[in-house]
Amino acid sequence: MANTRPPRVLPGTPAKVTLPPGTPLYRLHSARRPGTAFNPVPAHCLYGGGRFDATRCDPYGYLYAGLTAEAAVCESLLRSVPFEADGAPRLVPRAAVRGRRLSYLRLATGLELVSLVTGRDLAGVAQDSWLVQAEAAEYPFTRDWGHWIREHTDPWAQGFLWPSKREPGDRALVLFGDRCPPEAIGQLPGRHVDFDTAEGREWLNALLEPYRAGLAP
Repeated sequence: MANTRPPRVLPGTPAKVTLPPGTPLYRLHSARRPGTAFNPVPAHCLYGGGRFDATRCDPYGYLYAGLTAEAAVCESLLRSVPFEADGAPRLVPRAAVRGRRLSYLRLATGLELVSLVTGRDLAGVAQDSWLVQAEAAEYPFTRDWGHWIREHTDPWAQGFLWPSKREPGDRALVLFGDRCPPEAIGQLPGRHVDFDTAEGREWLNALLEPYRAGLAP
């Protein structure tokens, strides 16, 4: 379904998944802002940005996270990091983690998300696995589809849930600030990993090692 425009109407009923209160979330983000803060800056319609970011065409706060620490880290740091031809570990640039941390969060309220996990889920929004597996060069198209899905699931859909591209056994998600109640997400006190510290880099390398990856020297 790459590079095709969304249809005028939904072909079916979007699948709904409810994340209950107490669900743990893991978020990799700039240490300059709280882990619970939604990103208020719209992406450019054509350049840069993430898979389901807001744009000026559909402005909203957005927050990406994983249901596991592995999903959050792999989605953020292993994007466009290819395997080496000689089998050596993939190297994540130090600049990719400078000033960043992993925060442990928890839902204070239940949230309803559009499930984009199975082929049946995706067919309900006229899509296939391209929507959640496309690489960054096609994110302008996935953003447009995300806006269309938001429009047709207003007001109930508070985010999307899909299989992590870099860790398919886990789930990634995006939450929408304009549809989540205030204080919907809480920070677990003292639970974060700062990647500017030796301990944080050691923790990160241990997590990346099974993925044949690690921080560059």
